Amino acid sequence: MDRTGIFEGDDPFAIARRWLAEAEPQEPNDPNAIALATVDEQGMPNARMVLLKDIEADAFVFYTNYSSRKGQEIAASGKAAFVLHWKSLRRQIRVRGVTEREEGPQADAYYASRSLKSRLGAWASAQSQPLSSRTALMAEVAKITATHGASPKRPPFWGGIRIRPTEIEFWADGAFRLHDRFRWTRNGNDEPWEIQRLNP
Repeated sequence: MDRTGIFEGDDPFAIARRWLAEAEPQEPNDPNAIALATVDEQGMPNARMVLLKDIEADAFVFYTNYSSRKGQEIAASGKAAFVLHWKSLRRQIRVRGVTEREEGPQADAYYASRSLKSRLGAWASAQSQPLSSRTALMAEVAKITATHGASPKRPPFWGGIRIRPTEIEFWADGAFRLHDRFRWTRNGNDEPWEIQRLNP
């Protein structure tokens, strides 16, 4: 199969890390932004932008409030999908897979690396729930600041979501809309990847 140049390699996670590294100096804002898709109990889809925080050896990780709509939908289905798109590179990566929580030392370390205001905000925001006013939110932030001080621990309702892909697609723009697409699929983490070139 003619996977050369930007598509070259036997490890899709290494390719994804390489593409992200190439995007970082060119994308003006958040080159790690992903459009995350989930479904509710009726199968109705939801999509929103979140920040991808790690590309591991066999998974992708982002962080969220588990009580948020996306957190609840992921908990119910055990699945998620996302698109990582770079307009500057004219490339995208699509991922679908099964999920698990990251609530251990890795989540603690990432939470501790955030700014103090972001850490306090994670405690103060009942994410996705109705809010009477911004004043009420800021009052809750002040209350949390007084309660948790300058070194708040990670909230028990906040942590990582790890997506272990069963499918990864690498897409690059081509002349006359004759794009290059390669889809990697497998049934489980221990299974070998099957790679197919797709029509644009």
